Amino acid sequence: MTDLKPVSFFVPGETIGKGRPRVTTIGGHARMFTPKKTANYETLIAMSAQEAMQGRELIGGPVLMELAIRVAVAASWSKKKSAAALAGDVMPTKKPDADNVLKAICDGINGVVFRDDVQVVNVSLSKRFSATPGVTVKVVPLVGECS
Repeated sequence: MTDLKPVSFFVPGETIGKGRPRVTTIGGHARMFTPKKTANYETLIAMSAQEAMQGRELIGGPVLMELAIRVAVAASWSKKKSAAALAGDVMPTKKPDADNVLKAICDGINGVVFRDDVQVVNVSLSKRFSATPGVTVKVVPLVGECS
């Protein structure tokens, strides 16, 4: 029987969207690689998720992912504008893109929370300003094992 309890965790710090793959040439051959900043962030995601899993088996069926992306207020903003941002009156229409954060989170928890990110069938996400930047992630199994 598959454990249908949600898995929740927090990825602390500056939120980073999935970077585009880069290409380099080594010995006349093109080689693609993930940018170092993205790879480091995906490692942080995996560590946060692993702690939340506490030895639990990987989720096998379809899942719903809920992401609450929290970005820092610019240090250059006035106290009034910062307060408005933290109150939710100003929305963060700046990088990182919410969809790229989702990609980074999914890639970071592949093989840690679920087998593969193809299992994600529903997504709910928000991006807001916060005094504590990071991403709150909740992975909710929808049903047992499927194909």
